[in-house]
Amino acid sequence: MSKEYLSKEKYQQLQQELQDLTTVKRKEVADRLEYARSLGDLSENAEYHAARDEQGEMEARIEELSNLLKNAEIIHHKKTDSVIVGSVVTLQKEKETDFVKYQIVGSEETDLSSGKISYNSPLGNAILGKKKDEKFSFDTPKGSVKYTVINIQ
Repeated sequence: MSKEYLSKEKYQQLQQELQDLTTVKRKEVADRLEYARSLGDLSENAEYHAARDEQGEMEARIEELSNLLKNAEIIHHKKTDSVIVGSVVTLQKEKETDFVKYQIVGSEETDLSSGKISYNSPLGNAILGKKKDEKFSFDTPKGSVKYTVINIQ
């Protein structure tokens, strides 16, 4: 698995989720499985099959979180001249007067409605390493889009 960039807050949130899954949820699912087994014939026991499905999904999430946290690198906000993961970037699209502001984050924290884009996204990838006042473009399904970096925080 490749390195995943996470904010300290997101890292702690994922750690808490993993702890809840491994301590509380695992026991709840095991109890439901035990109860469903006690009902008899497992071949036609819908409760048993639902609990087994839930157990499989939970164990997959536990494994995913374990790997993610093991390979995570905490983003440390530092002032730089060029865009890095963790930077908050103000951009201006060519031929437009409005500005847009994005924070470059890891894919686990991507939330466009909050202005957080992944460094793996086409725009996030294109902007990495750019400096203030630098122009750049990247390809989208609708063609090439050009931006200017207005500010980097």
